[in-house]
Amino acid sequence: MILRTFGWSFALTIAGLVAALLYGGGHALVITAILVVLEVSLSFDNAVVNARVLARMSAYWQRLFLTLGMVIAVFGMRLVFPLLVVGATAHISPWRAWRLALERGDAEEPGSYGYLLRDAHPAIAAFGGVFLLMIFLDFLLDQHKSLHWLGPIERGIQRLGLVDKAAVMIALGVVLAFAAIYREHDGQILAAGLAGLLCYLVVNGGAHLFAGVGEGAQLALATGTAAFSLFVYLQVLDASFSFDGVIGAFAITVDPVIIALGLGIGALYVRSLTVLLVRKGTLSELVFLEHGAHWAIGALAVLLLVSVEHEVPEVVTGLIGVAFIAAALVSSLRRNRLAPA
Repeated sequence: MILRTFGWSFALTIAGLVAALLYGGGHALVITAILVVLEVSLSFDNAVVNARVLARMSAYWQRLFLTLGMVIAVFGMRLVFPLLVVGATAHISPWRAWRLALERGDAEEPGSYGYLLRDAHPAIAAFGGVFLLMIFLDFLLDQHKSLHWLGPIERGIQRLGLVDKAAVMIALGVVLAFAAIYREHDGQILAAGLAGLLCYLVVNGGAHLFAGVGEGAQLALATGTAAFSLFVYLQVLDASFSFDGVIGAFAITVDPVIIALGLGIGALYVRSLTVLLVRKGTLSELVFLEHGAHWAIGALAVLLLVSVEHEVPEVVTGLIGVAFIAAALVSSLRRNRLAPA
């Protein structure tokens, strides 16, 4: 099971590290290895949430998630996306952004690739923060959910879901609040925040439309259009989770090739872990793991929005996710031990 699930991860890790060594020597090899650890540590909660969606997809689409989806994740999100963001915010072509990136200039130097990407961070953080916030709210406000991890808190939040479109109203309120607090970036927060909200409603709404029912229901394995819609949803979800990893990587290196190699290998491990969780039925056995992952998502959403004006160390975002999932794991094991045989 382990070799079958992680076989490609192991093989591409060796290939990626060799490529890094040939590209930039021992220093590039070490930096790539560090970025792999960074990506995995920041994205474990992503694997848990992905597993919930992936479990609804047929084996064919699960394989596509690890193949075509991996190409999108590595080259699309970890390589092309930063180039597009830099090009759009600096009003230069992606090709010019690529050339700037290869110059390996200091991220603190005005006009450098890393500097331009940091200028785009408020918009990136607002988009990703609102998208993840909607995932968190939809999970807690779900009226079909009867199992609660943090009982009184989750039941209290769930009651808000009795109000129609409560998640959207809360998200809009959060966007307006942060725009009012961070006046220097209010335009970026409003535009990117609304874009993140719209993106979530379109992608998630499409997944529900083609699947025919909401996420809380028990489904037959999705195929065809329904599976494609879920596949798109997973790609946007992965993109939102990877914002902090991509930005954090620039604190280590601004070389786009090294970033793509390191974060790409890490992303492959996260995806392999997602498939393992599905195949072993871990979420059905450790019933609070999904709750912990969603609380980690909520914390990450808030931290992304806070990071618009205040630097949040990557270790904080990583440890918060690990802490929630570890606590949920302990609660799940305790529940299983106390459950009647």
